[in-house]
Amino acid sequence: MAEDMTFLPKREVLSLEELDRLCTAFVEKGVRKLRLTGGEPLVRKNIMSLIRSLGRHLESGALEELTITTNGSQLARYANELYECGIRRINVSIDTLDAQKFKAVTRWGNLGKVMDGIRAATDAGLKVKINMVALKDVNEHEIVPMLQWCHEQGHDLTLIETMPLGEIDGDRTDQYLPLSTVRAGLAEKFTLTDIPYKTGGPARYVTIEETGGRLGFITPLTHNFCESCNRVRITCTGQLYMCLGQDDMADLREPLRASEGNDLLNNAIDEAIGRKPKGHDFVIDRKSRQPAVSRHMSVTGG
Repeated sequence: MAEDMTFLPKREVLSLEELDRLCTAFVEKGVRKLRLTGGEPLVRKNIMSLIRSLGRHLESGALEELTITTNGSQLARYANELYECGIRRINVSIDTLDAQKFKAVTRWGNLGKVMDGIRAATDAGLKVKINMVALKDVNEHEIVPMLQWCHEQGHDLTLIETMPLGEIDGDRTDQYLPLSTVRAGLAEKFTLTDIPYKTGGPARYVTIEETGGRLGFITPLTHNFCESCNRVRITCTGQLYMCLGQDDMADLREPLRASEGNDLLNNAIDEAIGRKPKGHDFVIDRKSRQPAVSRHMSVTGG
């Protein structure tokens, strides 16, 4: 993420009540899984009231799963409450186990605080999956230690290729590390067995016979997963993105606020879903060095 991020005026951001109503509209249309992401969802004021309210859809059986993706900074505070609200698994984003490098990569980072949060989550009964973006010359030599640590702790690990989203301080063409190369290197050290395990996301999983743990690969560039994608993303301002890798979106905030009923909202959702594309526009372009999509990952969430 760039250093000079601009924060939105409060009036543009959906209230927690509006987010609940919007999520509920999707649940009523048959959506079975919801993930809260960011940015960092757990720093939103009174966020637990939204999570607790959405938990009613788990209790009714309308929703199969409610999860979050987090940087782990607030987990020590909220882990027990998350479990009480019906959340059973979480994703935690960690690109390195080196405390100094973690601080440099995240720009806020206290790795010890994150580790405390992960322990609190485990103690609360939450299943933890670690997400690691593989970056050439940054953390590529830490993948094996990360894998071993995750599996020793009972966590799944998912490796992710860097995605060309938004302007950043570095150069993605230099950071891009194909996971096909990573997998080939891991196969020289471990026995990897493909398995049909799915969490509802795009990761393709293997088991590591030597550790007994699972390893996932998210490969938007070397082996895209567009043909099986059934995900959409909603921003905190009510913009519905049908594809993470395209700029096409639908404004749901206007119909949401235009009426107390959901007819206008439902029509807007239906029209937008009909435009969901067959594939993304991601490409690492060494010539232009420009991102394929101008918005940052923090806008739509991972």
